[in-house]
Amino acid sequence: MKKSTLLVSLLTLLTITARAQIQMTKEQILFYTAEWKGERMADGRPKVSDNLLKRLKNISLEEAWGIMRKDGYNNQFEGNWQIIRPEKPMVGRVLTAQYMPGRPDMDKPIKEKGKAEGRKGNTNSWPIDLLQENDVYVADGMGKIVWGTLIGDNLGNSIYAKSKTGVIFDGSVRDLEGLEEIEGFNGWVRGFDPSYIQDMTMTCINCPIRIGRAIAMPGDVVLAKKEGIIFIPAHLAEKVILESEFVSIQDAFGHQMLREGKYTPGQIDQQWTAEIKQDFMKWIDQNPARVPMPRADLDKLLKSKNW
Repeated sequence: MKKSTLLVSLLTLLTITARAQIQMTKEQILFYTAEWKGERMADGRPKVSDNLLKRLKNISLEEAWGIMRKDGYNNQFEGNWQIIRPEKPMVGRVLTAQYMPGRPDMDKPIKEKGKAEGRKGNTNSWPIDLLQENDVYVADGMGKIVWGTLIGDNLGNSIYAKSKTGVIFDGSVRDLEGLEEIEGFNGWVRGFDPSYIQDMTMTCINCPIRIGRAIAMPGDVVLAKKEGIIFIPAHLAEKVILESEFVSIQDAFGHQMLREGKYTPGQIDQQWTAEIKQDFMKWIDQNPARVPMPRADLDKLLKSKNW
């Protein structure tokens, strides 16, 4: 081989090695989440406010799903989960990880790259080290249950200490009893198994991943409830929350009117007349505790509503 050819080959190899990424760069995350114009985390993920996350817990999953579909987001829901605490909804900012079947010629450079970057332990602990409060660790574990347990109670304690939330794994976990002892920790998983993770490699952190029939992006907001989970793009989070809250106000008013017999189901279920709208505004003034959003947000929303 000529010296010039050898030099080109070595430079090419060094360039590929330098560019190889376990964790997506801030610039890559900005590329995938360009529609978000607000604050961002240090790693580049959109940072939807804590206040909106708190309000999201009270939103109906079906309402949020319907609002997103109007904007063309049809692949954001996934159901059929095993849930550690099904009575407790979970919300947070998504931090993603992708796992693939183990392969020696892939495992070795990934672990060497991780070591060079200062990452500690097995690859399944690397995403945990990056968690911030109100993050939710979301992983594509290929649906693997036996030998596919991404965490046990030790890693579960670390996850909760950092995030104060839990996990969503298209895969499994072990040590269920130990995980249940972590007060506040929750998880949506495909199954439970006493085996430990084997023949799997974590290949990417904060990249777009598939969770069943849904796609999850770093910085999405996740709403997890008994019936399933929904991933909300950060730039739609405020819209989804406001419009869902407005629907809940309408429903509360409509149900009361139906119980009192003031209006018929046909009147409430169709576009409201001027009389119903007027009664609705009076009802809002008389029931401020039933309005979950700031009044300024409600007034702004009403101006754009054709209801």
